[in-house]
Amino acid sequence: MPRKITYRDAIREALDEEIARDPMVVVMGEEVAQYNGAYKVTQGLWDKWGDKRLVDTPISEAGFIGMGVGASMLGVRPVMELMFWSFYTVAWDQIVNNAAMVRYMSGGKINCPIVIRGPANGGTSVGATHSHTPENIMASVPGMKCVVPSNAYDAKGLMKAAIRDNDPVMFMESTVLYGESWEVPSNDELPNGELFIPLGLADIKREGTDISLIAHGRAVITCLEAARILEEEHGISAEVVDVRSIRPLDEETILNSVAKTHRAIYVEEGKPFCGVGAQIAYSIQAQIFDELDAPVLRVNSLDAPAIYSPPLEAIQLPTADVVVAKALSIC
Repeated sequence: MPRKITYRDAIREALDEEIARDPMVVVMGEEVAQYNGAYKVTQGLWDKWGDKRLVDTPISEAGFIGMGVGASMLGVRPVMELMFWSFYTVAWDQIVNNAAMVRYMSGGKINCPIVIRGPANGGTSVGATHSHTPENIMASVPGMKCVVPSNAYDAKGLMKAAIRDNDPVMFMESTVLYGESWEVPSNDELPNGELFIPLGLADIKREGTDISLIAHGRAVITCLEAARILEEEHGISAEVVDVRSIRPLDEETILNSVAKTHRAIYVEEGKPFCGVGAQIAYSIQAQIFDELDAPVLRVNSLDAPAIYSPPLEAIQLPTADVVVAKALSIC
């Protein structure tokens, strides 16, 4: 009988297994230890591993992210929790000028194997300063990697890969998905004894022939719902491509999908101006322009700060109905 676990439990399992595997893995952040984390991702880990592996920090993102960056340069593999990803703004210097640049600035002599993780995006009505969608910003910085899982299976496998990576990895989790469940095999059901997904590999979540719906994070769920509606109500076969890792980006899987379907829409919760979809659309038209039967379209959140009001925020975020309408305009 396949087991189902939540998105947050999958991330916790990955942390637990990596703490057990490598004595240099340490989890740090505000209330990650005795309080078990603001979103309970680290629940039970302090009881199991104690003060030296789960470290509570002051409410100072610049301070504790800087501490993690420094520790990583000395061989520690810190996993830093931001209570909300929106708070990256006050640790910008530590993340970009230190973590991302140190390999270049040291001539390749110093690595920074740090993971910065936490809840991102909107959907929980916590307002403009707690609902940032910064993956396009982080992915634009040379020296950093950026991962945005859309389900529990990918979240566990990608987190394990992120912790073992020698570069700083920005790991963005969907607040809305924390309580959702997916089938995730236990380690004794897997050929290699663990779930591990290398960074930089996209995944086809649904096969199709008429249009490619490409997305990352929770927008993948929106695309799967749109694909169902397109097939059942309009007879259109949509392929859903989950990018999973924005940087490194698996362009080959994306381009192969679009070359098969000849139409593409990129869907994301980020803003339209300079969004991830802008980069993907450029790559498609630059490399396989002759394969396109229609312009590459995009679906984003509305270009405004996140709204507290739940019904208004629901309108602001991408919906399956909007994706369906866009698809019908080019199919």
